[in-house]
Amino acid sequence: MNSFRLYPILAFGVIAAIVGYSLLARKNKKPAEDLERERRTALTRGGRIIDGNVIDVLELEDDVTQQQMILLVYTYDVAGVTYEASQDVTHLRQFIDLYSCRLGLPTSVKYDPHNPGDSIVISETWSGLRKPQILLPQRPLPKSGVPA
Repeated sequence: MNSFRLYPILAFGVIAAIVGYSLLARKNKKPAEDLERERRTALTRGGRIIDGNVIDVLELEDDVTQQQMILLVYTYDVAGVTYEASQDVTHLRQFIDLYSCRLGLPTSVKYDPHNPGDSIVISETWSGLRKPQILLPQRPLPKSGVPA
């Protein structure tokens, strides 16, 4: 049997593999915003909750694109290790009051138990930010027992 007969078959196999790989690698990739939303959803569903503190809220502006980015910087402790993280809350502005986020504000943090550095403070369906307590003045009750 002549070994030159196998070369066209081998070449066809290599070309088919290259075409198949290029088609699979070229599939539609999800935008970064969708990947971040999926990460927040996964942490919201399966993350553990722990106490943390808000350190700062940073408002940064990109010089090139002129887009504003809002970062919520916070710390939390897991198994004796202190983590300092930030979350981009630019697309979650409607769910939080940035002016109530102050230094040392206690918060709840959801983190991935398999990767404690992966954490969130707020998502579309969950918020670990604690509302500041509003003290309302007490009205004295009437002595007759009937409200005025």
